[in-house]
Amino acid sequence: MVVFAGTLLLLNAAYNVLVWPRFWTRVAADPRARDEQGRPTKFLTVHAVLISVALLIAAVSAVAGVLVLTAG
Repeated sequence: MVVFAGTLLLLNAAYNVLVWPRFWTRVAADPRARDEQGRPTKFLTVHAVLISVALLIAAVSAVAGVLVLTAG
């Protein structure tokens, strides 16, 4: 069960690292991301926060996965 938990944590981290940066490129290129003066909109800010949190969770999952696998 420990190996399963560690593997699942590492898979979660890998998925988030692969998916969210690609999503960021689409969000940044979206016309709703900037206003007429080129300033970031709430659309861009909210997505930046969401993606940052997802990548932080990915980093924590990766560390936890490694710790679980090495301790188990």
